[in-house]
Amino acid sequence: MVNPTLSARNVGPVTATPDVDILVIGAGQAGLSVGYHLKRLGLRPEQDFLIVDHAPAPGGAWQFRWPSLTLSTVNRVHDLPGMSFAETLPDGSENAQAATAVPHYFALYEKTFDLRVHRPVSVTVVCDRATTATCPNAEVDGLLHAEVKPGDPIRTRGLVNATGTWDKPFIPYYRGAETFTGRQLHAHDYHSATEFAGKQVVVVGGGITAIQLLDEISEVAGTTWVTRREPVFRTGEFAAEDGRRAVAMVEDRVRRGLPPGSVVSVTGLPENDRIRAARERGVLQRHPMFAEIEPEGVRWADGTFQRADVILWATGFRSALDHLAPLRLRGLGGGITMTGRLATQVAADPRIHLIGYGPSASTIGANRAGRAAAVELTEYLGIRTAAH
Repeated sequence: MVNPTLSARNVGPVTATPDVDILVIGAGQAGLSVGYHLKRLGLRPEQDFLIVDHAPAPGGAWQFRWPSLTLSTVNRVHDLPGMSFAETLPDGSENAQAATAVPHYFALYEKTFDLRVHRPVSVTVVCDRATTATCPNAEVDGLLHAEVKPGDPIRTRGLVNATGTWDKPFIPYYRGAETFTGRQLHAHDYHSATEFAGKQVVVVGGGITAIQLLDEISEVAGTTWVTRREPVFRTGEFAAEDGRRAVAMVEDRVRRGLPPGSVVSVTGLPENDRIRAARERGVLQRHPMFAEIEPEGVRWADGTFQRADVILWATGFRSALDHLAPLRLRGLGGGITMTGRLATQVAADPRIHLIGYGPSASTIGANRAGRAAAVELTEYLGIRTAAH
């Protein structure tokens, strides 16, 4: 049930010719899935819909991942609809770099399905010119306007935002952070453990990325692992029911307008041979969060001090939605109330779908959500499709 205070806005009639009916921002797993399903519905790329992406080449965020992340260590790469990832790999690719193999797959996908992604194109801001409540009367045309670099503004009737989270790394603030004389970086900027050789590194974070980097760095440096919560490791197989439960938890939150929560708290961390080996080496000795940061290290509330040369924040990401700020989609609690079959449609403005926000943040979730968004948005806009 949609909160009545956040019901869909009144959108005036379209009085100008849009450049495209649907603009898709982002060409990662989610954006490509949307493009595939729009084509399946009979829409034409560059005419009925347009995909723009700010990255210099195909691959989404995968092209920026650290070199040591391989297909044997990555959590999992789910197939895009209509093309198997495995079929694009040569034999013996288990240790191939994810930053190479996945972009290769995405590039083949774009070419095979003729999605005609425009890049590099950055959407700086999206404005609503639907009513006099959103812009001066003389500028009302019933459309969404996306300001882009390079190029002229793109006028569209509907919008699918698939910008993911990679461009918005999150680092929580702790007292004294600005006084630290060592190096602080987010996992977003990690490249190789060798740059930390011989140093003392504090790794902050309780997710899969934190453990992978902790394991790597501990081979060449002294490490201290810090998390807000006690990590829970999953020893059994990840069952389908576990996945459904994790998705249901996040979906419930966004349907109520709350910020999406972490799925790790539901699924737990996978136990594998590498993690067991790290535990045997004494690497996974977890400490609670420190109270403050000092010039030479970190200090806990009980006075315990740990010297540090580096603080590595593996503290996750937030949805990259700053360019949508003028649309005023967020509620008082900081979340966006979502609706639709898979919670991709913005309740306050059904012309807008967010893929990669909430339950569609995973690669498999993005695939399913891509189809739902394509179908729901074309129906809402009254676009005649091949399915009708």
